[in-house]
Amino acid sequence: MSFFQVFIPTIEIAIIAVMIYYLLSFFWNTRAMDLAFGFLAFLLIFGIANIVGLPVLENLMLQVVNVAVFAVLIIFQPELRIALSKLSVKGKKYPEISEFDHFLESLTSSVYRLAEKKIGALIVLENQDSLIEYVNKAVVLNADFSSETLESIFATTTPIHDGAAIIRGTTILSAATILPLADDSSQVTKSMGTRHRAGLGMSQIFDALVIVVSEETGKVSIAREGIMTRGVKIDRFRGILRSIFTAPVIKTKQRFIHFKWFKDK
Repeated sequence: MSFFQVFIPTIEIAIIAVMIYYLLSFFWNTRAMDLAFGFLAFLLIFGIANIVGLPVLENLMLQVVNVAVFAVLIIFQPELRIALSKLSVKGKKYPEISEFDHFLESLTSSVYRLAEKKIGALIVLENQDSLIEYVNKAVVLNADFSSETLESIFATTTPIHDGAAIIRGTTILSAATILPLADDSSQVTKSMGTRHRAGLGMSQIFDALVIVVSEETGKVSIAREGIMTRGVKIDRFRGILRSIFTAPVIKTKQRFIHFKWFKDK
């Protein structure tokens, strides 16, 4: 046995430990952490079934695993995409990536500061479908995005805090925008307020992504393609935005930020 082969088990254990630490540190305090605990519980039950000798339960759990793998990849796709992207150094050479990240991080920070203070907010991120008809009927701002501007819009002391803010790229187009209410009874619940109904209704008609901050609970919801996801944690929020938006495209001399949606197929 060579000198190197003696240390192979130690090297393998070290690599596995680093991988587990990385995954736990990334998913800690996110919805995906519940999956990790569930996976550990599943392994415990599987081990007990194997030791005690319960072949029916063991075979049943093996069949469940075959389906669960695909379900996990679909449900937690945003978290997995951002986790894997952090392993790559590609793109870190380009300064425009940091500007793109700065915008998304500023937006995320603003949304969750509003949520912490239980300040209701309704934010629409325009996609391919133009929302100019709603902008023209609202308070037109055409202001460069900043956390201070966005948060001041929804401050209860301002006359424009009711309604939605529409953002195109890194420009806040309008505030106090009136959105269409949802009419899909299967998605609408009694606990939904006007903001949630408006956000859901907007996502049913246009391809925009709508962010809703509840004034009553302080929870953040995301509406997209007619589906409302409620109680989104901050890490999942970042993952969803990063999985949907592409990095900015640089054009001659001037820099333009362009966002493109990835359609789930």
